[in-house]
Formats: sequence, structure tokens, C-alpha cells
Amino acid sequence: MAKLSNDELLDVFKEMTLLELSAFVKQFEETFEVTAAAPVAVAAVAAPGAAPAEAAEEQDEFDVILESAGDKKIQVIKVVREVVSGLGLKEAKELVEAAPKAVLEKVAKEAADAAKDKLEAAGAKITVK
Repeated sequence: MAKLSNDELLDVFKEMTLLELSAFVKQFEETFEVTAAAPVAVAAVAAPGAAPAEAAEEQDEFDVILESAGDKKIQVIKVVREVVSGLGLKEAKELVEAAPKAVLEKVAKEAADAAKDKLEAAGAKITVK
């Protein structure tokens, strides 16, 4: 059998369906006793010498955390239903009563700021991290 170059192998993989490719990966893992899973711990170790200011500048995902509902709990529940799509009245009430609790996770800065403004206008205490 002729040895294939990396480009030739990639061309062969491009022609395969996802099911065929998945079966190939499984067989490859069994044959060579390896796993194709990406190592997660590598990303956490990143650059230990990086300054915290650099991390804050590069952050592009934010969490909106409801610290407390304040005096206007019903208004806050209504806004939570508006901000979090697909949330029913019961779920929104449980979320508000479970404060401090994340309302939105890993959202863009603009979406986090908009949600914070709406919730604070309703009387809630919000933290964006």
C-alpha cells in the first residue's frame, strides 16, 4: 500500500460522511488505544504570567447574576421572563427566589449590559462578571 500524504488523507476525509468519519475515529481509537478527545486541562493552564488587566480586555463572554430581587419582585420576574427566552412564569419565579443566581451565562457584553439595565430598572440588584 502506498503511503498517503497529509493532504491526500484530508481529501479522503472530506469525501466521507459524518457517520463514516465517526466510525473511522472509533476504530482508530480502538486500534491504537488512544482517544481523540481534546485535552481540556491545557486551556486552563494558558499563560501564568498574563496580567489580570489583559484578561479583562480579552473577555468577550459575560455572566449576568441576579443578587437580589429588591422590593419589586413581581416586576423583576416579568423582566427575567423577557430577558431569558423560553422561561415560564414558574421557572422565572424560582430563578428570582433562588438569588443569587445566574440569569444569563456566557453572553456578549452588549447583551449583558442590556439585561443588567432592564433588571436594575425593575429594582433588582445585578452583578456582571
